[in-house]
Amino acid sequence: MTILEEAEALADDIVADRRWLHEHPEIGFDLPQTTAYVADRLREIGLEPKEIVPGGLVATIGDPSQGRCFMLRADMDALPLREETGLPFASQNGFMHACGHDAHTAMLLGAARILKAHEAELDGCVKLMFQPDEEGTAPDEICGNEAMINAGVLEDPHVDAAAAIHLMPFDFHLGEVATRPGTGFSSIDDIDIVVHGKGGHGSRPNQLVDPFNIACHIFQGAQNLIARELDPNDQAVITFGAMNGGTAANIVPDDVRMLGTLRTVDEGTRAHLKKRMTAMCEGIAEAFGGSVEVQFLRGVPSVHNDPALTRELIGYMEELTGRPVTILDKPISGSDDMSVISQAVPTAYFVVGTGTEDEGVRYPVHNARVVFDESVFAEGAAMTATMALRWLAARADGKGEIDG
Repeated sequence: MTILEEAEALADDIVADRRWLHEHPEIGFDLPQTTAYVADRLREIGLEPKEIVPGGLVATIGDPSQGRCFMLRADMDALPLREETGLPFASQNGFMHACGHDAHTAMLLGAARILKAHEAELDGCVKLMFQPDEEGTAPDEICGNEAMINAGVLEDPHVDAAAAIHLMPFDFHLGEVATRPGTGFSSIDDIDIVVHGKGGHGSRPNQLVDPFNIACHIFQGAQNLIARELDPNDQAVITFGAMNGGTAANIVPDDVRMLGTLRTVDEGTRAHLKKRMTAMCEGIAEAFGGSVEVQFLRGVPSVHNDPALTRELIGYMEELTGRPVTILDKPISGSDDMSVISQAVPTAYFVVGTGTEDEGVRYPVHNARVVFDESVFAEGAAMTATMALRWLAARADGKGEIDG
């Protein structure tokens, strides 16, 4: 039986795991039901999971004292979003797995079963990392990936290489596998801006310093930073998702708060835009008689796909599926805190499509109505297991380079 056939035999279990997780979403580091469910499933196949940070599990398959260690990662947290899919297993608690993390976790559980069945063949070990807070919804200054690194996920045993899969509806065809050597995903920095003005009656704007006016000019100025200071061959995004202040139509508040996101694919561009964004906000506020506080929070760098490792794993994916892997022309504008691991060990990150608009998919990730096609889950588990099995096999008896 091939790895793909083994995964297909587990398809019902993978879907069942995913549906349970989908119906019970939790956010940030607060994942008690999720971690209990995943830990129980791992124990059922003879593994001994450890919770090394709140909401973060680690388990090992194989002999850590023999050969090298390949790590597979899945994120487990959901989003603070009320689900509107109408699915029979839809969440009812005000949170939603709108980014596919429930499926990522279920696929890694499927891969764990496959890997456990092949444990005697492993020349080394596979470490399974189930992480919290990839979405950065917790108030902590670091996301789940970095928290688990700080807790030692890359050691005992030492991780030599790592990989992960992310499902992607709307942008990629059903079953399409895509990646690119080098920068794969953008960096992210949350932008927190508090504009201070002078409030008062809305009928007397001449007596006030209107913080909304300042905020609107900051909003427009941010777009001009992208239009006029970004190299046309570079890639960056500044988007604001919240602007809050005031309590009534005729009361101008003292303060307005803006929350946004900065995403780049080049660390030099990232540093430049953070510096210029701060200077621009301060200048605009001063020009209109106010002041401003600017903070960049919870930043993570861009995901770096190690070129040699990525090319090697592409070959394994193509042999498994019989289809070519799509090589992306440019990085995906979204971000992922797998980037932190990718700065520490050779890493490869793949996206797997669950259908485009032409294939009837209407909504992208982070939408309250997004639906993921379950037909790709078994193959996703097979791909995940194959990456680890083939990478370790290529290095049996000390053969092959650690960097891929």
